[in-house]
Amino acid sequence: MATILGEALSNIPWQEKPHGESGVVWRYTANPIIPRNLLPTSNSIFNSAVVPFEGTFAGVFRCDDHRREMQLHSGRSDDGINWTLSPERIHFNAEDPEVVRWEYGYDPRVCWIEDRYYITWCNGYHGPTIGVAYTNDFKSFYKLENAFLPFNRNGVLFPRKIGGHYAMLSRPSDNGHTPFGDIYYSESPDMTFWGKHRFVMGTKGGWQSTKIGAGPIPIETTEGWLLIYHGVLTSCNGFVYSTGAALLDIDKPWKVIYRTAPYIMSPQTIYECVGDVPNVAFPCAALADAPTGRLAFYYGCADTVTGLAFAQVDELIDFVKRNSAV
Repeated sequence: MATILGEALSNIPWQEKPHGESGVVWRYTANPIIPRNLLPTSNSIFNSAVVPFEGTFAGVFRCDDHRREMQLHSGRSDDGINWTLSPERIHFNAEDPEVVRWEYGYDPRVCWIEDRYYITWCNGYHGPTIGVAYTNDFKSFYKLENAFLPFNRNGVLFPRKIGGHYAMLSRPSDNGHTPFGDIYYSESPDMTFWGKHRFVMGTKGGWQSTKIGAGPIPIETTEGWLLIYHGVLTSCNGFVYSTGAALLDIDKPWKVIYRTAPYIMSPQTIYECVGDVPNVAFPCAALADAPTGRLAFYYGCADTVTGLAFAQVDELIDFVKRNSAV
């Protein structure tokens, strides 16, 4: 039986699978957990990152404001479900003013590595690229150099070094809505200079035929790195964002061992199908409890609100292996 290689998280948000639920993933029955107007200035709150923090939970949230400008806000929660967000966007600190020049920021991820929380996000710098920063307290944030040249999105760090180097997944893109996209792997000795770029995986048919991108921070398991990712289908009515999962090699994460042919979740509820951007289920963060194998992941719904879903890691990995497209 596959197990998580990690720490206990006894207060993980959790709801047992409903009777009669046939899917390997199930939604929180009180979704969405974060409404679009939790802040007086927010038009929408979605595609956000959550981590355990000092016995509770903290995170970085995408909050598009009433100007429809994309901002990043910090937030705290005692239970991972009811959130309080800072009314002011995050203001990053750096010695070089060029590094913190702000255009926009969206779709953050947060990853604990060694002694601090690293934040990656789609950062506006003459086009979208991967911004990198860190914090210890979710009050003060320190900006590092952007990881790559434009254009790039979906920068997702691994929670530990691989072969002595920091490691990141990303998706090279364009300056628009990007009708293409594959996942790549990169390494860095210092979180500044990135290289050793490796192809991980590309599009397949059906729900992941247009583009794909890494979602939450990969979860280390006895079967490999469990990667939850999004895939996009171009329908006659536009993009449809669904969720899949893959297993990557522990030592060479650019090698895909298994990958779901069917999605594990697609936009089907009213809050996933109706909103500013219809038909989106976009995973961005996951919490895992090693002793129980419980997994809770946060996802953006219709680019408007934030939802929560659950799975048992052993069941999810078994599903991936039994339904692999590799």
